[in-house]
Amino acid sequence: MFAEGEHKEISSKIQRAGRRTYFFDVRETKAGDYYLTITESKKFTNDDGTFHFKKHKIYLYKEDFSEFKQNFEEMTNFIISEKGSEVISERHQKDYSPEKPVSENQNSEFSDVDFDEV
Repeated sequence: MFAEGEHKEISSKIQRAGRRTYFFDVRETKAGDYYLTITESKKFTNDDGTFHFKKHKIYLYKEDFSEFKQNFEEMTNFIISEKGSEVISERHQKDYSPEKPVSENQNSEFSDVDFDEV
């Protein structure tokens, strides 16, 4: 059915975030079950102007969804409660102005992920 190491892709979603792109892919195992892969792809530019990508992948299986979701939500809620939703690195950009309002959409590198749909 599938070549060695190949798994059927069922559903995909792409999230672009600056130099990073996140891929959320539902794949099917040879046994016919589903699992989720989350891939971060980051673009790097070489001195000669060419570029390459570095990728990091997480495999997430159904038996881990509940605990993963709980830990993810706990840690993201902790960060927001401790540091707020402002992206602090924005302050280090050349055109940063504390008086300049930044909309939440413009400021956010991540979109909401609803793990209930996974």
